[in-house]
Amino acid sequence: MSSPQTTLLAAAEISLNAPPTPVENRLSMPAQNIFKFDSRSRRRRPPSDDSRRGGGRNGEEAPAQPAAANPWLARFVAFGGGAALTAYGGHEMYRVVDVGGVTMLKWALLALFILNFSWIALSFTSAVVGFVVLLRRRAAPPTPTRLREKTVVVMPIYNEVPSRVVATLQAIFEDVEATGLGASFDWFFLSDTTNPDIWIAEERAFIALRRRLGAVGARVYYRRREKNTSRKAGNVAEFVCRWGGAYKHMVVLDADSLMSGQTIVRLAAVMEADPDAGVIQTLPLVINRNTLFARVQQFAARIYGPLIAAGLSEWMGRDGNYWGHNAIIRTEAFAAHCGLPDLRGRPPWGGHILSHDFVEAALMRRAGYAVYMLPTLGGSYEESPPSLIDLSIRDRRWCQGNLQHSRVLFGKGFHWASRQHFLTGIFGYLTSPLWLMQLFVGIALVFQASYFRPEYFTAEFGIFPVWPRFDAERSLELFGLTMAILLAPKFLGLLVALWERDTRRGAGGALMLFVSTVFEIVLSALLAPIMMLIQTGHVLHIVFGFDTGWDPQRRDDGSVPFTAIVRRHRSHVAMGVLSLIAGLLISPSLVAWMSPTIAGLILSIPISYLTGQRWLGLVFRRAGVLGTPEETTTPPVAKRGKALYKGLQRLGEDEANGLQAIHDDPQLRELHERWLPSRRPRQRGVISADRALAETKLAEAETIEDAVEWLNRGERLVALSDRALIDVVARLPSREKLAAKPAEAAE
Repeated sequence: MSSPQTTLLAAAEISLNAPPTPVENRLSMPAQNIFKFDSRSRRRRPPSDDSRRGGGRNGEEAPAQPAAANPWLARFVAFGGGAALTAYGGHEMYRVVDVGGVTMLKWALLALFILNFSWIALSFTSAVVGFVVLLRRRAAPPTPTRLREKTVVVMPIYNEVPSRVVATLQAIFEDVEATGLGASFDWFFLSDTTNPDIWIAEERAFIALRRRLGAVGARVYYRRREKNTSRKAGNVAEFVCRWGGAYKHMVVLDADSLMSGQTIVRLAAVMEADPDAGVIQTLPLVINRNTLFARVQQFAARIYGPLIAAGLSEWMGRDGNYWGHNAIIRTEAFAAHCGLPDLRGRPPWGGHILSHDFVEAALMRRAGYAVYMLPTLGGSYEESPPSLIDLSIRDRRWCQGNLQHSRVLFGKGFHWASRQHFLTGIFGYLTSPLWLMQLFVGIALVFQASYFRPEYFTAEFGIFPVWPRFDAERSLELFGLTMAILLAPKFLGLLVALWERDTRRGAGGALMLFVSTVFEIVLSALLAPIMMLIQTGHVLHIVFGFDTGWDPQRRDDGSVPFTAIVRRHRSHVAMGVLSLIAGLLISPSLVAWMSPTIAGLILSIPISYLTGQRWLGLVFRRAGVLGTPEETTTPPVAKRGKALYKGLQRLGEDEANGLQAIHDDPQLRELHERWLPSRRPRQRGVISADRALAETKLAEAETIEDAVEWLNRGERLVALSDRALIDVVARLPSREKLAAKPAEAAE
């Protein structure tokens, strides 16, 4: 009779010997034509389908429909209210500049003001809608007792820390298993990793994961693409084409995503109950952040994020958007309608679509499927960049992707709401250069009034002179209105947080919640002019034809070197100093008006450096400032993921050299060779430089240490991808063994 330990070991061995990927079940995923669409092909909801009204199939009770089926009232408030506010603000600004006549510079100032004011007006009215929605919060969908259909959870990874992503997926896996519905889910690591050492570390971590999970670990799979064509969108699309036919739905994660088991099974249940749904998006909250910069983002996302998301969800209804992760997707519909074409021309405007998620949502909606959000579902988390430098790196890529949407904005058949999502993304980056232009025009007007002799009597006949001045009192009132509209969403979020007992207590009580909000507003005001210049630089970079590339995101809290911060922000400091000098020469009152902007720019180096420090963030955490409920009471899945990561990190396998690892571990080497794709024989006379050098260096290497020292990254990648070269690596002795041989012979 076998012992429990023997049984466990046998189960682990079964899991370990299972293939890394299941049998393929292919789906066709043709590239869609953005500018051609036959509306007759759009899906129509079957008349007999009552699932959207809350009735399930086969007599079962289905989750209540969470998305607003008739969002027109919310749209009227958000867009009508935003338009009314913009009209009022534009009228008041016209009266400000109309004193003494409107010059070309004043017309430019008025136009820029209206563009910028419309953005904050729409944000304000959408936040008002969200405020009302949260005060009458809808109940979350119930936890199902069974699921009929198979769902796959996929995590695309690209040169990430292996122990980190494996720990995260294991924590989510275990949380889903705890619901009793784990058999309804499969799990996939979709690796696009190009670093050979990380590739081998991923395989080693995957093997260890299956060993820890035992028999159920056979439902966790790992696939690595040799070429990361079309980046993340291509990674997911390749999976759908090869294995998508086996799964009705897929939950898409990011490398920093975390979702509770309850949330994932609820998403699957809602998708089952709503056959019209193509994409159902959750609201990811930011967690696990320690630097001061990231903690500010974490606090803002937790206190203001639900308000903004509730407003968006309400007016979007079933014509919503997709943010690329922490969402569930109907696999067959995604394959049939969301294949992305390459845009004509070269990057940054042409080529692969970077911000693929917006376009996929628009294509899904065009095909007749609903896309909506469950903003109050909970249990959905992500992480944020730890510093301003890291945010700017990610932001540059997002900027290119969003500006690319100008190429698809007028695609045929898109719902107007999808076009509005595109415009929101585009305008989100154009606001920075527009604000900067408005600032320059304002300075030019003050300069003109201060240094150029006015022409009081123009060539046109008039009884009264033309005075070049503004209505100062009305200007001050308009400034107050603008600031009130800009800050109102933050204070509405604060009111909701104060009203919700768990949020209020989790953030340290009413007083600390208020203190944290004020601190966040002040720091954000100092960061705003820096981000304005950074984003303006991104826009200009892309306009002049520079591609951003695709580097892996830094996720840990390690500080950015001070020299890198100085290099990144020295132009911002120079701009701040020049603005200060120009302001003092023109008018001291101009300096007072621009003081937040000037202070933020001049102090950009210390602000960026200090906010990126982990120790300073921990000081604020101990003081109770910027606290969130998830930080006070860590979600179990996050606590488990952190514990697993710390344990795996101590093994030190993330940084190991791939050649050395393959050489030292026969089981890893055997599985690695077994998992390599079959290749066609190399064509005679065709050989890459990396392969030639790898073969030569391995032939000359006397020890494995020689190979580790001599082969560079590209050559290691070639060696680890070829069974013949792996065999050469395996037969190399270590220096210790080689040195021991003469001694043995002498004895």
